[in-house]
Amino acid sequence: MQALDFTLRGEFITLDALLKATGLADSGGAAKAVIQAGQVQVDGREELRRGAKLRAGQVVAVSGTRVRLLAAEGEGSV
Repeated sequence: MQALDFTLRGEFITLDALLKATGLADSGGAAKAVIQAGQVQVDGREELRRGAKLRAGQVVAVSGTRVRLLAAEGEGSV
């Protein structure tokens, strides 16, 4: 399984925006389809909400890739 680290620019990022930002989805529509098909897990649990707010420390798994969310430099994680 491929592993990626993604550094947040703010406090959170939505699930669909993360999939687009990491290249795991080509567009918002593609992200929505993958999420609604039940192919995305957040912290080991299926996530069906494309607007789910993801924060530092969480792990997203989709299509054989795991994305670990990191806090921006100078920001603490919750």
